Amino acid sequence: MTQERAAQAVEFKNKGNQALKVGRFDEAVEQYTKAIELDASNAIFYANRAQAHIKNEAYGLAIADSTKAIEVDPAYTKAYFRRATAYASIAEWEKALKDYKTVLEKEPGDRLASQRYKTVQGIVRKIAFHKAIEVEEGPTFSQTLDISSLTVEDSYDGPLLDIEFVEPTARDNTVTKKAPKINMTKEFISAMVERFKVGKLIPRKYVYAIVYAAMREFRSEPTLVEVEVPKGKMITVCGDTHGQFFDLLEIFRKNGAPSEDHMYLFNGDFVDRGSWSCEIAITLYCYKLLYPRSFFINRGNHETDNMNKVYGFEGECNHKFSSKRVFEIFSESFSVLPLGTLIANDYLVVHGGLFSNDEVTLDDIRKVDRFAHPQPAQEGIMMEMLWTDPQEEEGRGPSKRGVGIQFGPDVTKRFCEKNNLSAVIRSHEVRMEGYSEEHDGRLITVFSAPNYCDAQGNEGAYINIRGDNGNVLEFEKFAAQPHPDIKPMAYASNLMM
Repeated sequence: MTQERAAQAVEFKNKGNQALKVGRFDEAVEQYTKAIELDASNAIFYANRAQAHIKNEAYGLAIADSTKAIEVDPAYTKAYFRRATAYASIAEWEKALKDYKTVLEKEPGDRLASQRYKTVQGIVRKIAFHKAIEVEEGPTFSQTLDISSLTVEDSYDGPLLDIEFVEPTARDNTVTKKAPKINMTKEFISAMVERFKVGKLIPRKYVYAIVYAAMREFRSEPTLVEVEVPKGKMITVCGDTHGQFFDLLEIFRKNGAPSEDHMYLFNGDFVDRGSWSCEIAITLYCYKLLYPRSFFINRGNHETDNMNKVYGFEGECNHKFSSKRVFEIFSESFSVLPLGTLIANDYLVVHGGLFSNDEVTLDDIRKVDRFAHPQPAQEGIMMEMLWTDPQEEEGRGPSKRGVGIQFGPDVTKRFCEKNNLSAVIRSHEVRMEGYSEEHDGRLITVFSAPNYCDAQGNEGAYINIRGDNGNVLEFEKFAAQPHPDIKPMAYASNLMM
């Protein structure tokens, strides 16, 4: 290799570093790729591109690049560290542990690697312990929780929640003596939101009652919810909000609050990363109680325990409510969320995307027993609905995330034709304009967390579908809103710091 070519490769690498520092992750990948094309023998280029992929949540690509860096230079510890980070990000704990161990063998004084090794080692041991003592599960926390016995602190100065305690029915799925029945009002939600805006919370008793009552509604819904949009009504489809509470409020301000005539569907990933996930989850659940037949929530891949333990929601619950029980009841509620919504028999809305098998139909989705699998398996229809992504190429390919697959325009076309759909609407990925139309218009991505993690600079978007003109999707964009000075990932595991 000529000196000129090597110098040019380093220049591209430096440009990639600058783009990475300011959050332009796609640009960073592009610059590192140019460096690699000039010099494929430099492990640093691959490891740096792996870091950009990690920031872009493309963990499968990060693992591939880190592995290539290790092949080029087996002594380069940063490559092992980044591969471990990518493995931990998708809960591949044993693989992450092995790579952190390698880093410590090569650099025993690396304090960060030591800290993360101990964290992952604790997770692996905990999983092994639970497997070793695996017995038939007893009742869940919500099934034994006696909310009626809890009190509201005398210091609480916020709105009062109207709770009646009644004899439970089979729909409550409980062994407690009394079940909460909530008279939710717009006035309570408005006053609660005002408290949230200034950093105040509602009592733990209220949180338990709201989540419990919302679970009751979710359990009554099928795995694939089917929604008609009559004339004079409208449904708004929102993508990921990821704990960005003040941006959620902007959607309601700009587009109108939920009502019986203005339906809403939130398409998963409303928690994690952003630092107001509790406030978003509680607000959405309150609207579900207020408008159970016109407010809908799909499950996303971040409404799962593995993601919540890493990306902040568990830590946020523990910090804000000083109790691991709050996370436990939220976790239960996530496990009963529907997996998809069919709008007007025309649009299938799922968080991730389509399937590894062309034979999957809407009836197959309807038949998924989501109650039998509180946490998604590593394969199958449920996992693919939460995790898959589109690609430009025809056919199917390995997932850039390291979980699930990627699917091309031909796959989308066959699915829509087989199931008589106009399009599939999904979320799961940042789009700089807030949304995108792909696969000849048959695949729509909508993302509702503008300036994602205070770093991406993207717009947010939502989609309005009107009963008077149901074959037209109206895309609305909105900008990120100011928020208190609490950084994203404030409550995340130290594995993500």
